[in-house]
Amino acid sequence: MRQRSLIAITAALAAGALTLTACGSRDENGGSDSGGGGTTVVIGVDAPLTGDLSALGLGIKNSADLATKQANKQKVVEGITFKIEALDDQAQPSSGQQNATKFVANKDVLGAVGPLNSSVAESMQKVFDDAKLVQVSPANTGPTLTQGQDWQKGDKVRPYKSYFRTATTDAIQGPFAAQYVFNDAKKKKVFVIDDKKTYGAGLAGTFTDEFKKLGGQVVGTEHIDPETKDFSAVATKVKNSGADVVYYGGEYPQAGPLSKQIKAAGAKIPLVGGDGIYDPEFISLAGAGSAGDLATSVGAPVEELPSAKEFVANYKAAGYKEPFAAYGGYSYDSTWAIIQAVKKVVEDNKGELPDDARAKITEAMQNVTFDGVTGKVAFDEFGDTTNKQLTVYSVEGTEWKPVKSGTYEG
Repeated sequence: MRQRSLIAITAALAAGALTLTACGSRDENGGSDSGGGGTTVVIGVDAPLTGDLSALGLGIKNSADLATKQANKQKVVEGITFKIEALDDQAQPSSGQQNATKFVANKDVLGAVGPLNSSVAESMQKVFDDAKLVQVSPANTGPTLTQGQDWQKGDKVRPYKSYFRTATTDAIQGPFAAQYVFNDAKKKKVFVIDDKKTYGAGLAGTFTDEFKKLGGQVVGTEHIDPETKDFSAVATKVKNSGADVVYYGGEYPQAGPLSKQIKAAGAKIPLVGGDGIYDPEFISLAGAGSAGDLATSVGAPVEELPSAKEFVANYKAAGYKEPFAAYGGYSYDSTWAIIQAVKKVVEDNKGELPDDARAKITEAMQNVTFDGVTGKVAFDEFGDTTNKQLTVYSVEGTEWKPVKSGTYEG
Protein backbone atom coordinates (compact mmCIF):
# COMPACT_ATOMS: atom_id res chain seq x y z
CA MET A 1 0.00 0.00 0.00
CA ARG A 2 1.34 3.40 -0.92
CA GLN A 3 2.00 5.86 1.90
CA ARG A 4 -1.06 7.96 2.53
CA SER A 5 -1.74 11.11 4.46
CA LEU A 6 -3.68 10.90 7.72
CA ILE A 7 -6.67 12.47 5.95
CA ALA A 8 -6.61 9.84 3.18
CA ILE A 9 -6.35 6.99 5.68
CA THR A 10 -9.23 8.39 7.72
CA ALA A 11 -11.37 8.64 4.58
CA ALA A 12 -10.51 5.11 3.56
CA LEU A 13 -11.43 3.80 6.97
CA ALA A 14 -14.74 5.61 6.86
CA ALA A 15 -15.48 4.11 3.44
CA GLY A 16 -14.57 0.63 4.63
CA ALA A 17 -11.81 0.35 2.03
CA LEU A 18 -9.00 -0.16 4.52
CA THR A 19 -8.87 -2.35 7.59
CA LEU A 20 -6.46 -1.54 10.38
CA THR A 21 -6.45 -4.25 13.02
CA ALA A 22 -5.06 -3.86 16.48
CA CYS A 23 -2.44 -6.43 17.40
CA GLY A 24 -3.78 -9.32 19.43
CA SER A 25 -7.40 -9.11 18.28
CA ARG A 26 -9.22 -12.17 16.97
CA ASP A 27 -11.62 -12.40 14.08
CA GLU A 28 -14.84 -14.44 13.95
CA ASN A 29 -13.27 -17.13 11.76
CA GLY A 30 -10.68 -17.98 14.38
CA GLY A 31 -7.86 -16.08 12.67
CA SER A 32 -5.29 -14.44 14.86
CA ASP A 33 -4.16 -10.89 14.18
CA SER A 34 -1.29 -10.96 16.65
CA GLY A 35 2.28 -10.16 15.81
CA GLY A 36 1.84 -8.63 12.35
CA GLY A 37 1.52 -4.95 11.64
CA GLY A 38 -0.78 -2.11 10.72
CA THR A 39 -2.21 -3.38 7.42
CA THR A 40 -4.41 -6.47 7.35
CA VAL A 41 -4.24 -8.80 4.37
CA VAL A 42 -7.16 -11.20 4.14
CA ILE A 43 -6.76 -14.66 2.60
CA GLY A 44 -10.07 -16.13 1.56
CA VAL A 45 -10.72 -19.81 2.25
CA ASP A 46 -13.41 -21.65 0.32
CA ALA A 47 -14.34 -25.21 1.32
CA PRO A 48 -17.32 -27.33 2.37
CA LEU A 49 -17.63 -26.33 6.03
CA THR A 50 -20.98 -28.06 6.44
CA GLY A 51 -22.47 -31.19 4.90
CA ASP A 52 -21.05 -34.59 4.03
CA LEU A 53 -17.56 -33.35 3.12
CA SER A 54 -17.12 -30.96 6.05
CA ALA A 55 -14.50 -33.22 7.67
CA LEU A 56 -12.16 -32.35 4.81
CA GLY A 57 -13.28 -28.74 4.50
CA LEU A 58 -12.80 -27.88 8.17
CA GLY A 59 -9.30 -29.37 8.04
CA ILE A 60 -8.54 -27.06 5.11
CA LYS A 61 -9.93 -24.01 6.95
CA ASN A 62 -8.10 -24.70 10.21
CA SER A 63 -4.78 -25.35 8.50
CA ALA A 64 -5.02 -22.12 6.52
CA ASP A 65 -5.80 -20.29 9.76
CA LEU A 66 -2.75 -21.87 11.41
CA ALA A 67 -0.52 -20.65 8.57
CA THR A 68 -1.66 -17.06 9.08
CA LYS A 69 -1.11 -17.33 12.83
CA GLN A 70 2.42 -18.60 12.29
CA ALA A 71 3.15 -15.87 9.74
CA ASN A 72 1.97 -13.20 12.16
CA LYS A 73 3.92 -14.71 15.05
CA GLN A 74 7.10 -14.83 12.97
CA LYS A 75 6.44 -11.41 11.40
CA VAL A 76 7.13 -12.93 7.99
CA VAL A 77 6.02 -9.73 6.25
CA GLU A 78 6.90 -6.63 8.22
CA GLY A 79 3.94 -4.28 8.59
CA ILE A 80 1.40 -6.88 7.45
CA THR A 81 -1.07 -8.87 9.55
CA PHE A 82 -2.66 -11.88 7.86
CA LYS A 83 -6.06 -13.34 8.61
CA ILE A 84 -8.49 -15.66 6.87
CA GLU A 85 -12.09 -15.22 5.81
CA ALA A 86 -13.68 -18.65 5.42
CA LEU A 87 -16.81 -19.24 3.34
CA ASP A 88 -18.82 -22.45 3.02
CA ASP A 89 -19.36 -23.77 -0.51
CA GLN A 90 -21.19 -26.95 0.65
CA ALA A 91 -19.36 -28.72 -2.22
CA GLN A 92 -21.71 -26.95 -4.66
CA PRO A 93 -20.37 -25.10 -7.76
CA SER A 94 -23.03 -22.38 -7.51
CA SER A 95 -22.06 -21.61 -3.91
CA GLY A 96 -18.39 -21.60 -4.83
CA GLN A 97 -19.01 -19.05 -7.56
CA GLN A 98 -20.95 -16.84 -5.15
CA ASN A 99 -18.11 -17.09 -2.64
CA ALA A 100 -15.55 -16.18 -5.28
CA THR A 101 -17.58 -13.08 -6.10
CA LYS A 102 -17.67 -12.13 -2.41
CA PHE A 103 -13.91 -12.50 -2.10
CA VAL A 104 -13.31 -10.37 -5.18
CA ALA A 105 -15.61 -7.64 -3.79
CA ASN A 106 -13.54 -7.43 -0.59
CA LYS A 107 -10.51 -5.33 -1.50
CA ASP A 108 -8.59 -6.64 1.51
CA VAL A 109 -8.64 -10.16 0.05
CA LEU A 110 -5.35 -10.63 -1.82
CA GLY A 111 -5.47 -14.40 -2.31
CA ALA A 112 -7.75 -17.41 -1.89
CA VAL A 113 -7.18 -20.98 -0.72
CA GLY A 114 -9.46 -23.73 -2.01
CA PRO A 115 -11.75 -25.19 -3.00
CA LEU A 116 -11.88 -28.92 -2.21
CA ASN A 117 -13.87 -30.04 -5.26
CA SER A 118 -12.71 -29.72 -8.86
CA SER A 119 -16.28 -29.07 -10.01
CA VAL A 120 -16.46 -26.13 -7.60
CA ALA A 121 -13.12 -24.82 -8.86
CA GLU A 122 -14.47 -24.77 -12.42
CA SER A 123 -17.13 -22.29 -11.31
CA MET A 124 -14.64 -20.05 -9.50
CA GLN A 125 -11.64 -19.80 -11.82
CA LYS A 126 -12.89 -17.14 -14.23
CA VAL A 127 -14.24 -14.95 -11.41
CA PHE A 128 -10.82 -14.91 -9.75
CA ASP A 129 -8.89 -14.59 -13.00
CA ASP A 130 -10.94 -11.60 -14.19
CA ALA A 131 -10.04 -9.87 -10.91
CA LYS A 132 -6.39 -11.03 -11.10
CA LEU A 133 -6.88 -12.60 -7.66
CA VAL A 134 -4.61 -15.58 -7.05
CA GLN A 135 -6.19 -18.90 -6.09
CA VAL A 136 -4.25 -21.86 -4.68
CA SER A 137 -6.10 -25.13 -4.16
CA PRO A 138 -4.83 -27.74 -1.72
CA ALA A 139 -7.07 -30.47 -3.09
CA ASN A 140 -8.24 -30.08 -6.71
CA THR A 141 -6.95 -32.89 -8.91
CA GLY A 142 -8.90 -32.45 -12.17
CA PRO A 143 -6.31 -32.01 -14.98
CA THR A 144 -8.49 -29.68 -17.09
CA LEU A 145 -8.25 -26.96 -14.45
CA THR A 146 -4.64 -26.27 -15.37
CA GLN A 147 -4.10 -27.95 -18.73
CA GLY A 148 -7.36 -27.37 -20.59
CA GLN A 149 -10.00 -29.65 -22.07
CA ASP A 150 -7.68 -31.30 -24.59
CA TRP A 151 -4.86 -32.25 -22.23
CA GLN A 152 -5.29 -35.96 -22.97
CA LYS A 153 -4.61 -35.29 -26.65
CA GLY A 154 -1.32 -33.67 -25.70
CA ASP A 155 -2.69 -30.18 -26.39
CA LYS A 156 -2.05 -28.63 -22.98
CA VAL A 157 -3.13 -25.00 -22.64
CA ARG A 158 -3.35 -23.23 -19.30
CA PRO A 159 -6.83 -21.64 -19.06
CA TYR A 160 -6.23 -19.25 -16.14
CA LYS A 161 -2.98 -17.67 -14.98
CA SER A 162 -4.35 -16.97 -11.50
CA TYR A 163 -5.00 -20.63 -10.64
CA PHE A 164 -2.41 -22.79 -8.83
CA ARG A 165 -2.54 -25.96 -6.73
CA THR A 166 -0.37 -27.84 -4.26
CA ALA A 167 -2.06 -31.21 -4.95
CA THR A 168 -1.00 -33.33 -7.90
CA THR A 169 -3.50 -34.24 -10.62
CA ASP A 170 -5.63 -37.21 -11.62
CA ALA A 171 -3.52 -37.48 -14.75
CA ILE A 172 -1.03 -39.01 -12.32
CA GLN A 173 -3.25 -40.30 -9.51
CA GLY A 174 -5.49 -42.55 -11.64
CA PRO A 175 -2.62 -44.33 -13.45
CA PHE A 176 -0.66 -44.64 -10.18
CA ALA A 177 -3.61 -46.49 -8.65
CA ALA A 178 -3.96 -48.70 -11.72
CA GLN A 179 -0.33 -49.71 -11.54
CA TYR A 180 -0.64 -50.63 -7.88
CA VAL A 181 -3.88 -52.58 -8.38
CA PHE A 182 -2.55 -54.52 -11.39
CA ASN A 183 1.13 -55.00 -10.48
CA ASP A 184 1.11 -55.09 -6.67
CA ALA A 185 -2.39 -56.23 -5.69
CA LYS A 186 -2.48 -58.61 -8.70
CA LYS A 187 -6.06 -57.73 -9.61
CA LYS A 188 -6.91 -58.28 -13.27
CA LYS A 189 -10.68 -57.73 -13.58
CA VAL A 190 -12.11 -54.39 -12.49
CA PHE A 191 -15.63 -52.99 -12.26
CA VAL A 192 -15.45 -49.19 -12.62
CA ILE A 193 -18.01 -46.90 -10.99
CA ASP A 194 -18.13 -43.09 -10.80
CA ASP A 195 -20.43 -40.33 -9.56
CA LYS A 196 -20.53 -38.44 -12.89
CA LYS A 197 -18.91 -35.36 -11.31
CA THR A 198 -15.78 -33.67 -12.64
CA TYR A 199 -13.46 -35.25 -10.10
CA GLY A 200 -14.95 -38.72 -9.99
CA ALA A 201 -15.48 -39.24 -13.71
CA GLY A 202 -12.06 -37.85 -14.57
CA LEU A 203 -10.28 -40.02 -12.03
CA ALA A 204 -12.14 -43.16 -13.13
CA GLY A 205 -11.22 -42.37 -16.72
CA THR A 206 -7.47 -42.07 -16.14
CA PHE A 207 -7.49 -45.22 -13.98
CA THR A 208 -9.36 -47.17 -16.67
CA ASP A 209 -7.01 -46.12 -19.47
CA GLU A 210 -3.92 -47.21 -17.55
CA PHE A 211 -5.49 -50.45 -16.28
CA LYS A 212 -6.33 -51.47 -19.84
CA LYS A 213 -2.86 -50.51 -21.04
CA LEU A 214 -1.34 -52.79 -18.43
CA GLY A 215 -3.43 -55.71 -19.66
CA GLY A 216 -6.29 -55.55 -17.18
CA GLN A 217 -9.91 -56.19 -18.11
CA VAL A 218 -12.83 -53.85 -17.38
CA VAL A 219 -15.75 -56.23 -16.78
CA GLY A 220 -18.34 -53.55 -16.10
CA THR A 221 -18.98 -49.84 -15.69
CA GLU A 222 -21.69 -47.91 -13.89
CA HIS A 223 -22.57 -44.35 -12.88
CA ILE A 224 -24.26 -43.64 -9.57
CA ASP A 225 -26.37 -40.79 -8.28
CA PRO A 226 -24.37 -39.12 -5.47
CA GLU A 227 -27.63 -37.95 -3.89
CA THR A 228 -28.66 -41.50 -2.96
CA LYS A 229 -27.23 -44.08 -0.59
CA ASP A 230 -28.98 -47.14 -2.02
CA PHE A 231 -26.51 -48.90 -4.29
CA SER A 232 -28.00 -52.40 -4.09
CA ALA A 233 -28.63 -52.64 -7.84
CA VAL A 234 -25.04 -51.66 -8.63
CA ALA A 235 -23.75 -54.03 -5.97
CA THR A 236 -25.60 -56.91 -7.62
CA LYS A 237 -24.07 -56.04 -11.01
CA VAL A 238 -20.63 -56.06 -9.42
CA LYS A 239 -21.30 -59.50 -7.87
CA ASN A 240 -22.46 -60.94 -11.21
CA SER A 241 -19.58 -59.44 -13.22
CA GLY A 242 -16.85 -61.66 -11.83
CA ALA A 243 -14.71 -58.62 -10.94
CA ASP A 244 -11.90 -59.11 -8.44
CA VAL A 245 -11.72 -55.40 -7.62
CA VAL A 246 -13.93 -52.30 -7.82
CA TYR A 247 -12.60 -48.86 -8.70
CA TYR A 248 -14.76 -45.94 -7.58
CA GLY A 249 -14.31 -42.37 -8.80
CA GLY A 250 -15.93 -40.15 -6.22
CA GLU A 251 -15.93 -39.25 -2.54
CA TYR A 252 -16.34 -41.01 0.80
CA PRO A 253 -20.02 -40.18 1.57
CA GLN A 254 -20.99 -42.49 -1.33
CA ALA A 255 -17.92 -44.75 -1.37
CA GLY A 256 -18.46 -45.99 2.19
CA PRO A 257 -22.03 -47.24 1.72
CA LEU A 258 -21.11 -48.54 -1.75
CA SER A 259 -18.29 -50.66 -0.34
CA LYS A 260 -20.55 -51.97 2.41
CA GLN A 261 -23.36 -52.92 0.02
CA ILE A 262 -21.00 -54.61 -2.45
CA LYS A 263 -19.70 -56.85 0.32
CA ALA A 264 -23.26 -57.52 1.52
CA ALA A 265 -24.19 -58.61 -2.02
CA GLY A 266 -21.56 -61.33 -1.79
CA ALA A 267 -18.67 -59.74 -3.66
CA LYS A 268 -15.87 -59.96 -1.09
CA ILE A 269 -13.53 -57.80 -3.14
CA PRO A 270 -11.71 -54.55 -2.35
CA LEU A 271 -13.03 -51.16 -3.32
CA VAL A 272 -10.31 -48.78 -4.52
CA GLY A 273 -10.64 -45.02 -4.82
CA GLY A 274 -8.73 -41.77 -4.92
CA ASP A 275 -8.03 -39.07 -2.36
CA GLY A 276 -11.76 -38.30 -2.21
CA ILE A 277 -12.36 -41.45 -0.15
CA TYR A 278 -9.21 -41.15 1.97
CA ASP A 279 -10.85 -40.09 5.23
CA PRO A 280 -11.69 -41.94 8.48
CA GLU A 281 -15.36 -41.35 7.75
CA PHE A 282 -15.12 -43.78 4.83
CA ILE A 283 -14.20 -46.56 7.26
CA SER A 284 -17.07 -45.63 9.58
CA LEU A 285 -19.55 -45.73 6.70
CA ALA A 286 -18.16 -48.89 5.10
CA GLY A 287 -18.01 -50.87 8.34
CA ALA A 288 -15.88 -53.84 9.29
CA GLY A 289 -16.02 -55.25 5.76
CA SER A 290 -13.88 -52.36 4.50
CA ALA A 291 -10.67 -54.08 5.64
CA GLY A 292 -8.42 -54.25 2.61
CA ASP A 293 -10.12 -51.41 0.73
CA LEU A 294 -7.59 -49.06 -0.85
CA ALA A 295 -7.21 -45.35 -1.52
CA THR A 296 -4.57 -43.23 -3.17
CA SER A 297 -3.84 -39.76 -1.89
CA VAL A 298 -1.59 -36.92 -2.92
CA GLY A 299 1.89 -36.72 -1.45
CA ALA A 300 3.51 -38.77 1.28
CA PRO A 301 1.82 -39.37 4.66
CA VAL A 302 2.07 -36.00 6.42
CA GLU A 303 2.62 -37.60 9.82
CA GLU A 304 5.71 -39.39 8.52
CA LEU A 305 7.36 -36.41 6.83
CA PRO A 306 10.16 -34.76 8.84
CA SER A 307 9.05 -31.44 7.31
CA ALA A 308 5.57 -31.87 8.82
CA LYS A 309 6.51 -32.46 12.45
CA GLU A 310 6.30 -28.78 13.38
CA PHE A 311 2.97 -28.41 11.57
CA VAL A 312 1.47 -31.38 13.41
CA ALA A 313 2.70 -30.08 16.78
CA ASN A 314 1.48 -26.53 16.12
CA TYR A 315 -1.92 -27.76 14.92
CA LYS A 316 -2.37 -29.76 18.09
CA ALA A 317 -1.23 -26.86 20.27
CA ALA A 318 -3.68 -24.50 18.54
CA GLY A 319 -6.55 -26.58 19.89
CA TYR A 320 -8.65 -26.97 16.75
CA LYS A 321 -11.68 -29.18 17.34
CA GLU A 322 -11.37 -31.00 14.02
CA PRO A 323 -8.38 -32.98 12.62
CA PHE A 324 -6.38 -31.47 9.76
CA ALA A 325 -7.53 -34.44 7.65
CA ALA A 326 -6.25 -35.34 4.19
CA TYR A 327 -5.51 -31.84 2.92
CA GLY A 328 -4.33 -30.01 6.04
CA GLY A 329 -0.67 -29.95 5.06
CA TYR A 330 -1.53 -28.88 1.53
CA SER A 331 -3.83 -26.15 2.81
CA TYR A 332 -1.08 -24.84 5.07
CA ASP A 333 1.35 -24.83 2.13
CA SER A 334 -1.21 -23.16 -0.16
CA THR A 335 -1.69 -20.38 2.38
CA TRP A 336 2.04 -20.06 2.96
CA ALA A 337 2.57 -19.75 -0.80
CA ILE A 338 0.23 -16.74 -0.85
CA ILE A 339 2.05 -15.27 2.14
CA GLN A 340 5.39 -15.69 0.36
CA ALA A 341 4.01 -14.03 -2.77
CA VAL A 342 2.77 -11.10 -0.68
CA LYS A 343 6.21 -10.87 0.92
CA LYS A 344 7.92 -10.69 -2.48
CA VAL A 345 5.55 -7.97 -3.71
CA VAL A 346 5.98 -5.89 -0.55
CA GLU A 347 9.76 -6.20 -0.65
CA ASP A 348 9.84 -5.18 -4.32
CA ASN A 349 7.73 -2.11 -3.53
CA LYS A 350 9.88 -0.66 -0.74
CA GLY A 351 7.91 -2.24 2.07
CA GLU A 352 4.44 -1.25 0.89
CA LEU A 353 1.61 -3.00 -0.92
CA PRO A 354 1.22 -1.49 -4.40
CA ASP A 355 -2.14 -0.34 -5.76
CA ASP A 356 -2.18 -3.32 -8.14
CA ALA A 357 -1.28 -5.79 -5.39
CA ARG A 358 -3.56 -8.56 -6.65
CA ALA A 359 -2.00 -8.66 -10.10
CA LYS A 360 1.50 -8.45 -8.67
CA ILE A 361 0.84 -11.27 -6.18
CA THR A 362 -0.55 -13.50 -8.94
CA GLU A 363 2.55 -12.81 -11.00
CA ALA A 364 4.87 -13.48 -8.05
CA MET A 365 3.18 -16.83 -7.28
CA GLN A 366 4.64 -18.40 -10.41
CA ASN A 367 8.15 -18.21 -8.93
CA VAL A 368 7.31 -18.97 -5.30
CA THR A 369 9.37 -21.84 -3.91
CA PHE A 370 9.99 -23.01 -0.34
CA ASP A 371 10.33 -26.11 1.80
CA GLY A 372 6.80 -26.73 3.02
CA VAL A 373 4.88 -29.12 5.23
CA THR A 374 4.34 -31.49 2.31
CA GLY A 375 7.85 -31.17 0.87
CA LYS A 376 9.26 -28.81 -1.73
CA VAL A 377 6.59 -26.35 -2.88
CA ALA A 378 6.93 -24.92 -6.38
CA PHE A 379 4.78 -24.60 -9.50
CA ASP A 380 5.30 -25.53 -13.15
CA GLU A 381 4.25 -23.55 -16.23
CA PHE A 382 0.63 -24.72 -15.79
CA GLY A 383 0.37 -23.76 -12.12
CA ASP A 384 0.58 -27.42 -11.10
CA THR A 385 2.71 -28.52 -8.20
CA THR A 386 6.12 -29.93 -9.04
CA ASN A 387 5.65 -32.46 -6.20
CA LYS A 388 4.30 -35.57 -7.96
CA GLN A 389 4.45 -38.02 -5.06
CA LEU A 390 1.46 -40.21 -4.17
CA THR A 391 0.67 -42.84 -1.55
CA VAL A 392 -1.52 -45.94 -1.51
CA TYR A 393 -3.37 -46.55 1.78
CA SER A 394 -5.15 -49.70 2.96
CA VAL A 395 -7.88 -50.02 5.57
CA GLU A 396 -6.54 -51.93 8.54
CA GLY A 397 -8.93 -52.16 11.46
CA THR A 398 -10.30 -48.66 11.99
CA GLU A 399 -7.47 -46.76 10.29
CA TRP A 400 -5.89 -46.05 6.93
CA LYS A 401 -2.33 -47.39 6.82
CA PRO A 402 0.17 -46.42 4.10
CA VAL A 403 1.34 -49.38 2.03
CA LYS A 404 3.28 -47.76 -0.80
CA SER A 405 4.57 -44.30 -1.71
CA GLY A 406 6.10 -43.23 -4.97
CA THR A 407 5.58 -41.43 -8.26
CA TYR A 408 3.74 -42.51 -11.38
CA GLU A 409 6.04 -44.06 -13.93
CA GLY A 410 4.33 -43.28 -17.22
